[in-house]
Formats: sequence, C-alpha cells, structure tokens
Amino acid sequence: MAKPSVCVVIPVKAFALSKMRLSEVLSEQERSQLAQQLATAVVLAAAPHDVVIACEEDSVADWAQRLGARVVRTDGAGLSGSVQATVEELSHEEIDIVVVAHGDLAAPHGLSDFISGLAAGEVAIIPDRHGDGTNVIAVPTSAGFQFAYGPESADRHAKEAARVGLRCKIVTNSPLDWDVDVPADLAADLAADRAIDLAAGEGDLPQP
Repeated sequence: MAKPSVCVVIPVKAFALSKMRLSEVLSEQERSQLAQQLATAVVLAAAPHDVVIACEEDSVADWAQRLGARVVRTDGAGLSGSVQATVEELSHEEIDIVVVAHGDLAAPHGLSDFISGLAAGEVAIIPDRHGDGTNVIAVPTSAGFQFAYGPESADRHAKEAARVGLRCKIVTNSPLDWDVDVPADLAADLAADRAIDLAAGEGDLPQP
C-alpha cells in the first residue's frame, strides 16, 4: 500500500507581533528574531515534505519563499480561520494528510518521526506539555474537520475527530509538546539553551 501524501502547514503571524508574553524578558527585536528563528527551525524540520506557510503579512511571505515554502495568504482570518482556509485549499490537491504544526516548537526535530507514524483515516494530536493546547495535529484533508484553537483545543479537536467519524490518536511525551510562549518556557530545561541562544543571535540556522 502506498504511503499517504503529506503536507505540513505552519501558521505564522507577523514576527514583530509575536511572543508578546515574553516582553518582560526580551526586547521587541529579540522577540521578533526568536519567533523567526523558531519558525525557520520548524520549516527545516518539516522537510522533505511539502511545506505551506499560512500567513497574513508580506515580510512573513517573503521569509517563507526564501526558505522554499509555499505561501497561502489568509489575511484577517485569525489562527483557526487561517488553518481552516489553508486546509480547505489543500483539499483540492492530491494530498491525503495535512499536518498543522505551530511555528514556535522548541524541539521540532521530532516532526519527521511523527509524520512517518501517521496512518490514513485517523486524526493524530500532540497536545502541549500541559495537555491543553494543540501543538501539532494531523488530519485527512477530505475529513471536513473544523479547527478550533485556543485554551483546551486538544480536547475540542479530539471531539471533532469523533464528530467526523475518525479514530483519534493522542501522542504524549513527545519533544513536539514544548513550545515557547512565556518567560518560564525560556528557563525550562528543554527550551532554555536553544531559545536564549536564538534570541541572542547565536546558533543561526543554515539558509537553503
């Protein structure tokens, strides 16, 4: 049986407006640089799969194209609307599964392993480390799945899988359950060294 075709969607908002909850420890420039570097790492970790950046800002679109990613503009749609519109657009292509990954994952190297373990006809969810938000989710493009991000979204997405008649796999203890949102995330064992180095401009990622 042929492996399902996979596309990775990464919603990215304007870097200058990202990581506002880190403003007490990082300057605006540091927050913008951190957001871009984290998102770049997620894009590179998603290779060699097709990568689509859902965005609503010109500089983000330019950044995505420099990395070789496709761009879907979703101006003014918000996170859930942006993901929904992008997945609906991809449903018209020969893509079996869409993986939606946040652009602020602290350790995105686990994406390839997650993708290799996907099966057709199921929803797979990696909640954040608190079991609350949805850091990564894989859905069949033809499922008619409705995305609803925000607090307790992991639970909502599991219920949505049941609504559309798909089995749901919850993946825990994954490196992908760690994202960078608040100062405590920068101090945590998993994220600290990488995130602080990136904010300081060290350890720059290779350019394609």
